[in-house]
Amino acid sequence: MSTTSTEPAPTRRGYGSLWRGVPRELGFLLLTMPIAITGFSVVITLFLTGLGLIALVFGVFIVVAALYAARGFGTLEVMRLGWAGRAPIARPVWEPRDRSIGFWRAVFGPFADGHYWLYLLHTVVVAPVISIISWTFAVVWLSVGLGGATFWIWARTLPRDEQNVWLHQVLLDFFVPGRTFTVDPILGESILQFLLGVVFLLTLPLITRLFTLLHDVVARGMLSSWRSEALEREVAVLSASRGAAVQAEDRSLRRLERDIHDGPQQRLVRLQMDLAAAERKLDSDPEAARAVLAEARGQAKDTLDELRALSRGFAPPIVQDRGLAAGLESLAAASIIPVRLELSLPDGRLPAEIERNVYFVAAELMTNAAKHSGATEIRLHAALRPVVGGAWLDVWVTDNGRGGASLRDDHGLRGLEERLRGLRGVLVIESPVGGPTVIGAHVPLPVG
Repeated sequence: MSTTSTEPAPTRRGYGSLWRGVPRELGFLLLTMPIAITGFSVVITLFLTGLGLIALVFGVFIVVAALYAARGFGTLEVMRLGWAGRAPIARPVWEPRDRSIGFWRAVFGPFADGHYWLYLLHTVVVAPVISIISWTFAVVWLSVGLGGATFWIWARTLPRDEQNVWLHQVLLDFFVPGRTFTVDPILGESILQFLLGVVFLLTLPLITRLFTLLHDVVARGMLSSWRSEALEREVAVLSASRGAAVQAEDRSLRRLERDIHDGPQQRLVRLQMDLAAAERKLDSDPEAARAVLAEARGQAKDTLDELRALSRGFAPPIVQDRGLAAGLESLAAASIIPVRLELSLPDGRLPAEIERNVYFVAAELMTNAAKHSGATEIRLHAALRPVVGGAWLDVWVTDNGRGGASLRDDHGLRGLEERLRGLRGVLVIESPVGGPTVIGAHVPLPVG
């Protein structure tokens, strides 16, 4: 059985959503210039001092300190953009995890890393310039908006003398030359300032979003990781996944070989011996031969049952012909423990590799529950989970047994974890002592 889930309607973004982001964006912009000026002062002082002393040995260390300081201020900018509500920015991998960082590598490594020089350029040139501009606009828009909207409250406290220049009078003289009417200075100025304040406050969300976006664009261009680095990490992940998949397949084949040798092969040898004994007694002692044949028939039945259990490690014809949902239904029907089946899978077929491996994982988990958990009920749940940019296939196997399952080397769950890792998936285990045991297999579906 399968059900089709409907995705929620996309959230509408409008003027109200801009206002919801104003507190964080305004806080980001008001702190931008003080942080930028501090970063400029610290880094440029260290860098120029190091250059001036470059002929001496310790001048090199001062330049390195400037590069590390620039890295710190650039990282702070990326973090602050995250606090302001912008999408996460992929940061550079400063040091590969598989390499040990020695003293000389820490000293001379930044000179060969282009990210350090981009962070230095951002801290001493780009950040001060755009920060002064964005900070000025933010302060002007906020002060004019709040001051104009509240001018009518505190306007009466202003001194009224001949030297006062009222903005509303200047505008009236410009647009209405030779006017004969007069307007009370406080009233006219209050109306004009209130209108200006309302306009500036209404456009404040646009200003904060615009300049926060400007900082975000600059940071993504100068402070983020490069696509080549992302590709290198992707290749490393795929190589590790392929190696894990190969190891999982090799382990499964070795275990299957051992199980066949220890189980069906031994039964077949005994079956051959029983048939030979029955053949020798067929003429001399028919009753004894009949008893031996009855025992041989039992041996044949046990061998067939064991071969069927072992074959669950391979995708059966029902999965190849009718898909994963039908395969999981057959697993539930064949289980010796009652299974509560919950399927929410699409009507179409999933990639064959995913269907085969997920079927194997579900079969192994249900077999483990039947053999080791002492459970009286199993819940098998399989569904697609939409995520940004694609979907995941979630399979949960829950039993009410004794619990205590864990990942251990040379254990079946470790092999399942490696198999899922080959699909770039994960295995989640929650099995406290006393139960229940909840094990989830999560596999990302390919995009497109």
